[in-house]
Amino acid sequence: MNDFFANRILQATGFVWIFTQILKVLVDRARHGKLNLRLLASAGGMPSSHSSAVCALATSIAISEGLRSTMFALAFVLALVVMYDAAGVRRAASIQARILNQIIDELFQGHPISETRLRELLGHTPIEVFVGAGLGIFGAWWWFKG
Repeated sequence: MNDFFANRILQATGFVWIFTQILKVLVDRARHGKLNLRLLASAGGMPSSHSSAVCALATSIAISEGLRSTMFALAFVLALVVMYDAAGVRRAASIQARILNQIIDELFQGHPISETRLRELLGHTPIEVFVGAGLGIFGAWWWFKG
């Protein structure tokens, strides 16, 4: 078990992920004026912790094993898939959930079904993904080189 916690790649990735989740709470507080600790364990919002984690993973592997390593290639492709999913597929699901909630509100006012809401914050805007990726790259670099 000590080997697991001594893994610098996991350390860097975990540090960046936790830092990004905390930053997400602080950004939300600055925007809305209240502290929402539920964001510590949620998807969506600024910045993207999924993007930061996979970019920290890829950057850590690049630093540790080199850009030509198979592990870096796998981590890089994983990062691209995760970021595409966050900004594409999950963002589309967020937009659809918002529209469905509006339809339910209008068509079923006063009906018990109108009290059930779909979760709207699922994906990310491209800027949220970009900022998350930047935090991941910089955070991993800082962990190894700083």
